[in-house]
Amino acid sequence: MIRKILYYLFLTLSILLIAISLLSLIHNISFWFIQILDFPRLQYLVVGFICLAAMIATIRRWNWGNRLLVGGIIIAITIQMFIIFPYTKFSGKEVATVKKSQVDTERNSIKLMVANVWLKNDNYAAFLKMAEKNQADIIMTLEVNNEWLEEIKSLENIYNHTVKKPFDNTYGMALYSKYPLKDTKIRYLKHEEVPSIHTKVQMPDKIFNLHVVHPVPPKPSEHPDNVGEKEIALVKVGNMVSEEKLPAVIAGDFNDVAWSKYSRLFKENGQLNDIRVGRGFYNTFDATSGIMRWPLDHVYVTSEFEVMEVKRLEEFGSDHFPLFVKLYLP
Repeated sequence: MIRKILYYLFLTLSILLIAISLLSLIHNISFWFIQILDFPRLQYLVVGFICLAAMIATIRRWNWGNRLLVGGIIIAITIQMFIIFPYTKFSGKEVATVKKSQVDTERNSIKLMVANVWLKNDNYAAFLKMAEKNQADIIMTLEVNNEWLEEIKSLENIYNHTVKKPFDNTYGMALYSKYPLKDTKIRYLKHEEVPSIHTKVQMPDKIFNLHVVHPVPPKPSEHPDNVGEKEIALVKVGNMVSEEKLPAVIAGDFNDVAWSKYSRLFKENGQLNDIRVGRGFYNTFDATSGIMRWPLDHVYVTSEFEVMEVKRLEEFGSDHFPLFVKLYLP
């Protein structure tokens, strides 16, 4: 009896997994609930293996229906593995790792931290403690309002160059830099109250363009969203980078996973490389959940950069983990 119950339970779950896996391949559709199926690929993979093992264990008769079902589960697993494989350590790296023998790596290195602080979060002290501990050269804070900027104002004692655009709609942002910033612009790529920061960063011997973005998600929200619309903010930034002559870094909370249609289009248009590829997922959202996590905060670079270090930082009260990246610009 228990075996029969388990069979029908995993039969239902398996059919649902197969349907979701196939639907998640559809990119030319504007329904937000189809678009977000692209996010939990790793979770689908885990469920797929569980379903496969459970069905093999509970199937009594291997008729054509059960064989077809198991074949469907294998196809679903294969789809997920194919999509997420580049973000495992078994794949080749898109951005090369700095060789230890290289000289002047410290002088020509830049440490970046991307932190969506979460507007609801008021653990300012934990954020400041983390910032002090990691000593990034540039800190990009997202979802900041005036209260957040006031509470972390002490950062300006260390970071002499700042760009601040607070909002109460979860799309405020601020940039703190130890290096001088030049030709700084705040742009609104799609929504009037969703800013992005574009600036040049002057290192001792090098200069590069930095683009800080926080596009809106496809799901319904009380704040700006892209429900039923195409994501154009990322695509615009990709086109922008393709016309620039300087090396470039694009960072922020993309509200999208790296393997999505729009992330790939942005990457192709800007001829960009993802620091995650070949290194790991570094899932930055949701810090409040132990299971439903995926990479939403990103750092993309042009071909001139190499990677010295990538790590996901500790939780500080936000629903995002900060992402820390140390880059080398030869």
